Amino acid sequence: MSRNPTIKLYRHALSGHSHRVQLFLSLLGLPVELVDVDLRSGAHKQPQFLALNPFGQVPVLDDDGTIVADSNAILVYLARKYGGEAWLPTEPFGAAAVQRWLSVAAGPLAFGPAAARLVTVFAAKFAADEVIGRAHALLRVMDGELARRPFLAGDRPTIADVACYAYVAHAPEGNVSLAEYEHVRAWLARIAALPGFVPMQASAVGLARG
Repeated sequence: MSRNPTIKLYRHALSGHSHRVQLFLSLLGLPVELVDVDLRSGAHKQPQFLALNPFGQVPVLDDDGTIVADSNAILVYLARKYGGEAWLPTEPFGAAAVQRWLSVAAGPLAFGPAAARLVTVFAAKFAADEVIGRAHALLRVMDGELARRPFLAGDRPTIADVACYAYVAHAPEGNVSLAEYEHVRAWLARIAALPGFVPMQASAVGLARG
């Protein structure tokens, strides 16, 4: 497996989408240059950044001139190029199991725990009760699934776990308690124990305040 020292990750330190890519790069042992994008000043909407990602969103990966945008797409790219079978199976059922959770990460996770955290961290104009309710609906399903297996897509970690980790781990910042989800908490601990794990920057907001 090659190690490319010329990978750049355009990201924001408080973005769970950015963190999932940073985490996976670290789990793979790949050196990376982190390029912070100032979302508050609108740097992600400027022509220079839009040339990398016309949707104006972080993260964006620059792998020695190969540009990949969208966090889940980047995870797939990195898994295929650097991770072998371990992180993204090619066997049909295993591939489908991972894809299922990538879809969750782009849907219920984004519109539940991630949205609840956007309210407290970035003052997003979501209805807090609604997105918190969605978060708990998702966490109940996740807890049931994780009662039957140690990781989301099976017996070993995959990019499914990487995609879902940050916004679940930081759900309390959005006033979403994890207290009743024993199996989710155990899963978070298993991810945090993986060699190469790096945490996302915490925010003292919501239930995580003080």
